[in-house]
Amino acid sequence: MNRTDRLYALVEDLRAISPRCRSARELAERFEVSVRTIERDIVALQESGVPIYAEPGRRGGYALDKRMSLPPLNFTPAEAVAIAVALSRAGDQPFGRQARSALRKVVAAMPGREGELARELARRVQLIAEPGGAARPLGAEGVQRAIEEALLRRRVLKLDYADAKGALTSREVEPGVFLGGRGGFWYLVAWCRLRGDVRVFRLDRIAGAAVTEERCPDRPVERFATDAPELIVQGAVLD
Repeated sequence: MNRTDRLYALVEDLRAISPRCRSARELAERFEVSVRTIERDIVALQESGVPIYAEPGRRGGYALDKRMSLPPLNFTPAEAVAIAVALSRAGDQPFGRQARSALRKVVAAMPGREGELARELARRVQLIAEPGGAARPLGAEGVQRAIEEALLRRRVLKLDYADAKGALTSREVEPGVFLGGRGGFWYLVAWCRLRGDVRVFRLDRIAGAAVTEERCPDRPVERFATDAPELIVQGAVLD
């Protein structure tokens, strides 16, 4: 069991017996790790806002305050990232710290595999750090949904794209980053097979988009972010 799955299972184990507690030694035996590992896991969960407290004494241990916890949530990875995008805009504004804490609780309550998918998708949805700006059209109907699906499933996209002069070309691209914010526009940063390089596609210039069944080669997400010209970005972070 990896650490993410263990953290989720720890919360669910304590939730199931709440308000009773379980000792670190009992938890260590259940999860086949050391007592020290359990103690580090508990601290990490507490720092993430999970309401776990310690009961002192010989019969003491760790307990979860059910009144302050969430049951497992049926958010999809895309829904979790949508929440992250909205809350990422809080930044250093009033209640920004509480917004980040709320997001951590949502992700902590998701099943392990779904949480991992949400974190991976969040790395590929980024916001340009620019205050203000009105929202702009997202392009032809279905384009945004196709890009979301391609990023989530890691699939190649077929695009019909018009450049600044209106010339239309058909492209096969490997989606890297969904980028939004500057001037209210959204962009797809992708490896363009026609150009043999990373290119930035403005969504309102994409006339059509179709998801293929071909899986994208693995390319580090940092490769796309650094190749986006003159764009300073911040991630929609899920932690």
